[in-house]
Amino acid sequence: MPLKAKILNPAFQPQSAKISTLGSSTFDPQPGDDPDDVLFSTIYGVRTIELNRPKKLNSLSASMIRKIIPRLNEYHSSQLASVLIIGGASSRAFCAGGDVSALATEIASHGDRGRARARDYFALEYQLDHLIATYRKPYIAYMDGITMGGGVGLSVHAPIRIATENTLFAMPETGIGFFPDVGGSFFLPRMEGKLGTYLGLTSKTLDGVGAYYAGLATHYIDSAYLGNLTARLAELVFKDYDSLAERLRLIDLTIEEFSSGIPFDKKPVLVGSVRKAIDRCFRFDSIEAIVSALEREKGDGANPAATRAWAQETLDALAEKSPTSLKVTLRQMQLGARWDISETFQREYHIAARFMEHPDFVAGITARLLSKPRRPAEWEPRRVGDVSQDTVDSFFSIEEGSRSLPLEARGGYRVYPFEGTLGLPREEHVKSLIAERAIGKDELVEGLVKGRGGKVGVREKVEEVLERCCSVDGDGKVVWKGG
Repeated sequence: MPLKAKILNPAFQPQSAKISTLGSSTFDPQPGDDPDDVLFSTIYGVRTIELNRPKKLNSLSASMIRKIIPRLNEYHSSQLASVLIIGGASSRAFCAGGDVSALATEIASHGDRGRARARDYFALEYQLDHLIATYRKPYIAYMDGITMGGGVGLSVHAPIRIATENTLFAMPETGIGFFPDVGGSFFLPRMEGKLGTYLGLTSKTLDGVGAYYAGLATHYIDSAYLGNLTARLAELVFKDYDSLAERLRLIDLTIEEFSSGIPFDKKPVLVGSVRKAIDRCFRFDSIEAIVSALEREKGDGANPAATRAWAQETLDALAEKSPTSLKVTLRQMQLGARWDISETFQREYHIAARFMEHPDFVAGITARLLSKPRRPAEWEPRRVGDVSQDTVDSFFSIEEGSRSLPLEARGGYRVYPFEGTLGLPREEHVKSLIAERAIGKDELVEGLVKGRGGKVGVREKVEEVLERCCSVDGDGKVVWKGG
């Protein structure tokens, strides 16, 4: 597998060397594969994976996946590889998604043969995502630039996810007649409150600060420091007997050396009254009920102007989405909360295969990605109320004898192994501290800030949770009242 000696991303510029590729017939180069769409380098114990399709915003192709999976397996078994870092070749995009435009074109041109190739692509992509989700070495994602769809699959399951001022995070699938895949069934329902359901249905875009406060990133640093961070990580030396948790803790402390704080002009938007409204509206079990709740929020004069504006914006966003995608995605959020990480990708493979048979996938991608200028998609059916329950159920039924997704048996957890230990404190942790003993607001905040070593954003996150979810009793102690 040829590799470019030139490393394009300044974050990966320190001295590097090419290494050999392990592979099997599954990952052998195919006709038309670009030999340089992924670049690999070695910097002491660090191994970097650089996505290199800048003209396509580093969208993830099968050619790229066929290169990355063997390298990850090689690094996993190598005693010389200590830390893995994945990033993009430019700050404009980490990875803007899977190469779904190519899949839709294949289906439109070749019918069943195109659908079969699309299924093969998703099988490859989900195997890669599962490998990342169950990896037993430190894996770091530089979410520097557009991080959407397939790019989320390469990053969100990593124990360490670094957002920057360039980060733009979204799961845009409902707008193209698809569903939030790449493990969306797992990470979205496990987000705080109903944030995951909201993001999955609306395709809302978050900047780096928003992704950090929402827990989608574990760290926030300025992109100018990524190169120095890479060099610093290459200097780390682990003891042979250090556990993965101990190694990640050292990496966490090292990253904090490069933290320069949150820019004063960047504030998270999914907080306060808007966050309360998200939890109120997206708790319902039907799209129709969610829309009705949003209409009430929009018309409630007691709501802040920002909340009413948010409700209208959200109604407009939902109106553009595929009705079938909306209903399937909401059901996915409900079921996915019970799936383990392996079942998630098995189930998503079957859901994706079903969407390849549905007309909205080609219609959505053609209208929103291929047409110049973009135009509204013609969904089938056009109204949410016309999507039957039988249709929704068909996406989640697995026919006997159907193909299953071959996955490495590296674990079947239901909660991310390092959830809540590397990023900002989660709401349930704040709630548990309040339940343990009577505690004042200042003591609670300072204790969490100190416990996280002064990590940037901890104070602001905890204070927002307390403001939204708590009150103070007559003795000055915090009382949890919920959002």
